[in-house]
Amino acid sequence: MQMLAAGGMSVLTDGVRQADEDNPRGYFEFEKVKIMKVDPSWLNDATGKVVKMISMLLRDLPPDRQFKIIFMKRNLDEVIASQKEMLERRGQQESAAADDEQMKPIYRKHLWGLESWLSKQVNMQVLYVNYNRIILKPRKTAMEINNFLGGNLDIEKMVMTVDEGLYRQRR
Repeated sequence: MQMLAAGGMSVLTDGVRQADEDNPRGYFEFEKVKIMKVDPSWLNDATGKVVKMISMLLRDLPPDRQFKIIFMKRNLDEVIASQKEMLERRGQQESAAADDEQMKPIYRKHLWGLESWLSKQVNMQVLYVNYNRIILKPRKTAMEINNFLGGNLDIEKMVMTVDEGLYRQRR
């Protein structure tokens, strides 16, 4: 999200979830995304803007609109470790019902099914971006994103947002 904002895209965010130790540059979230299935009216204000969304909500996007989706892929061990650390920091580690090894096949199944579903959606174009590759090759990734979104972004500013120091859950 930081890359897209720095590159010149307008980001739809409500600022409800503030920057913290887990995400010191902010979350770029928009709470109404969570109720899209029952109230998609906010999408009228989202045209031409970037909206952050968890993968589980992608199936709620209405079929009567066109979407360009940048799907961030990351090593599942890193995702689980990141979530676990965030929950521990908030004192909510007990709320994690399943252990790490139980979660991996659930995530894998979800991602496989979602990728299959996305490949069949005529109203959705998807660019898969690997988190680790952004860290290793930010310019190349920024150029791919720029091409996917029409070629009008500031690649140099996008690259400058990448901070390897924020890559804390390495596996």
